[in-house]
Amino acid sequence: MQRHAASGKVAFGINRELNDWSTNRKKDLDLVVARTGNDAGITATDLVELADKYKIILTAKERADLIALPTSPRGDAGATVLVALEAKACMTEHSKARSRLYDELTSSYQTIHGDNSNALAVGLVMVNHSDTFISPLRQHPGVPTIVNAHQQPKATIRAVEKLEEIHRRSGPHSGQLGFDALGILVIDSKNDGSKVELVTDSPAPLANSPFHYDNMIRRAAQLYDASFGNV
Repeated sequence: MQRHAASGKVAFGINRELNDWSTNRKKDLDLVVARTGNDAGITATDLVELADKYKIILTAKERADLIALPTSPRGDAGATVLVALEAKACMTEHSKARSRLYDELTSSYQTIHGDNSNALAVGLVMVNHSDTFISPLRQHPGVPTIVNAHQQPKATIRAVEKLEEIHRRSGPHSGQLGFDALGILVIDSKNDGSKVELVTDSPAPLANSPFHYDNMIRRAAQLYDASFGNV
């Protein structure tokens, strides 16, 4: 993908609209990699500028690694989609969020494959493992802070189990529907100003789990190489 981006063959897009041709359903996907369109004079996407725009905090090494990556042209809406990633989060009220996440993620891979059945559909979900969470949607001026309590580890375990039920497929030429790669991150975030921690022990997916973040990245990369190496 780096080679394709450097040579101008693929373009990146954020919050790009995809269209499910079979149902005419439209959906914005968080990150899309597509063939370069025919637009003349399109601007390049610099990942460092995007990190600054979205206020992503990077270490010195992470920033250096990002600077080393090639820039990419911005893709137009009609270009052929190669990879699309949908990211979701379950921060509080886990029991209510489980079905919503399942339905929204299912809708995402259906839309991706309705746009291009050969495109790689990738999902990434973040689940909160903290005992409490301050939801911005429940706060009101002049009223004491409302804190949501979570029954842990039960809440996280049930959320992760529901996500593991989402359909996956063996590859883009399998004739199946489902995600080609799916990752689950578990964090501890109280949203009270305290530090956010990455949870690496159970109930988070362990290093040998197909849902571990590193394995999601490896699988997506391997499938990209096998499917689009000659783009």
